Amino acid sequence: MTIQQPDGRRRTGRAMALGVVLATAVMTAGATGLPASASPHGPVAPDLGPNVTVFDPGMPVADIQATLDAAHAAQVDAEMGTARHAYLFRPGTYGTAEHPLQIKVGYYTEIAGLGASPTDVVINGKVEVYNRCLADGGTANCLALVNFWRTLSNLSININAAGQDGCRSSANFWAVSQAVSLRRLDVTGGTLSLMDYCTAGPQYASGGFIADSRLPAVTNGSQQQWLTRDSEVAGWSNAVWNQVFSGVAGAPAESAFPDPPYTTLDTTPVSREKPFLYTDARGRYQVRVPAARRNTRGVSWAGGLTPGRTIPIGDFFVARPSDPVQVINSQLARGKHLLLTPGVYDIPRGIEVKRPDTVVLGLGHATLTAVNGSTPLDVADVPGVIVAGVTIDAGERKSPVLLRVGKPNGRGHSSAANPTTLSDVYFRVGGPHVGSTDVALEVNSDDVLIDHTWVWRADHGVEGLTDTQRWNTNLGRTGVVVNGDRVTATGLFVEHFQQYNTVWNGEAGTTILYQNELPYDPPTQADWMNGKVKGWAGYKVGDRVRTHRLYGAGVYVFNQNNPDIHTENGFEVPRTPGVRLHHVMTVNLSAGTIDHVVNGVGEAADATRTGAPVYVTDYPAP
Repeated sequence: MTIQQPDGRRRTGRAMALGVVLATAVMTAGATGLPASASPHGPVAPDLGPNVTVFDPGMPVADIQATLDAAHAAQVDAEMGTARHAYLFRPGTYGTAEHPLQIKVGYYTEIAGLGASPTDVVINGKVEVYNRCLADGGTANCLALVNFWRTLSNLSININAAGQDGCRSSANFWAVSQAVSLRRLDVTGGTLSLMDYCTAGPQYASGGFIADSRLPAVTNGSQQQWLTRDSEVAGWSNAVWNQVFSGVAGAPAESAFPDPPYTTLDTTPVSREKPFLYTDARGRYQVRVPAARRNTRGVSWAGGLTPGRTIPIGDFFVARPSDPVQVINSQLARGKHLLLTPGVYDIPRGIEVKRPDTVVLGLGHATLTAVNGSTPLDVADVPGVIVAGVTIDAGERKSPVLLRVGKPNGRGHSSAANPTTLSDVYFRVGGPHVGSTDVALEVNSDDVLIDHTWVWRADHGVEGLTDTQRWNTNLGRTGVVVNGDRVTATGLFVEHFQQYNTVWNGEAGTTILYQNELPYDPPTQADWMNGKVKGWAGYKVGDRVRTHRLYGAGVYVFNQNNPDIHTENGFEVPRTPGVRLHHVMTVNLSAGTIDHVVNGVGEAADATRTGAPVYVTDYPAP
């Protein structure tokens, strides 16, 4: 197809968005193996496949708006769909005061700038997510509780609500829940609201993640739990159950916890920002790999380019879902990094990352699905590996584990200065299809950093299962097992597994924000027994562990399949001075009971206090 470039030159290429051929000036990486359209800046762009669309600031705003409106219409209700897309913006300014660019983001959609700094790409307008109304088209169930799987990063938003009604014009709305990240943003000109208070209905929202961003006043609203890390905020409006701030300038201070329930760490003990794709001053595509840092606070880009290293795109094997795993492994063995373009990849044998400092970067929520009981991704005991922007699904045949970092009982070769890092890595057992695994994420190496993950055994989906059938079909014993020492997790969300949701056996571990829902679907109390103990704690620290830190954590119960089921403790940890929990809670969502918060301490979260958390400020008590 011939595409008119903004500067009047004519190039050949292919432009596709959601199966609709667009004869506008949208530049999309070709689907035919031909090079993508040349950049107006000079160099030829890499071929990123048919599901990556690249915009240039010279394109008409109306054409960009039409493309993104069509994308949202296709994805806004596609919760269990298979389409994956990334929409990337070259450096420049998009939208004007009179004609703002107002973007709405649906499922499995990544919106990202291609600048070296977030300030290199400016959106005059909005980038938003609204509530979904799930009850027969009415307003009785309008909420954000299932607004999952979307990404916004590496750009500036100058909030402009021109043309929107009175309520919609009051904020940039980002009403989301798990598996959604905001990274490397510079937002000005208004308010950022983490709930959609304009849509009638309950308006509930259930958690999210911000990192490395400079933000205006933030309306937390109905968000039940949230982690903001290494950022700047002009203000924060309120809290619901569990809001955590780590290394955030302008964060609210801890005061009379739990009123409000803020957990605030002055600095983040270990951090590494997620790698990002960008174009340099000559228009060449590069991947910036931020360095690991300690005791961080505020944004990484305040003084210029985020500290780290730059890898040319030519050093990556750019994979598509049609590429056989043996080809991917061959390229990794040759020393290539791996860029997974958007799509769903069937993985009959594991992708093996054996070389230190290898980067595996997914675009547009690239998804690896286990086939024939495989382990889709296996990372060796080596330092500096980074896996980012990847979703991993269990398949119908049971896998032993979906992502393994280091060998069981291995030597734990990693590096505190250069930790293997998982950023925005998500897991699903069930949901779009039947899934089964023994463990979702297993970390055996030392000094690993987990920076935002949602590990989900599905409580709903398209499998056509009743709750009892789901309990016996979508099998997931444990969500996360950590055996390595000195592992740090910033933003650990784990839900609905059939035994312990998280088991932490390594020494000197740290978790900053933990969110858990116990499984909804045990049929009977007999199905939910840990020996003679009623149920399994949502967070278990191994009996032999002597040092561990947990900051800001919640375990929720909603035994909708059998409201009479009890769980003895939300948290279970060794009784030793070195294992310390700060600001932990349990809550009943309307069915079932958690008898205690931790180790027999704390009152019952039961039907007499639905929606009212039971807090323990510190365990053991000072």
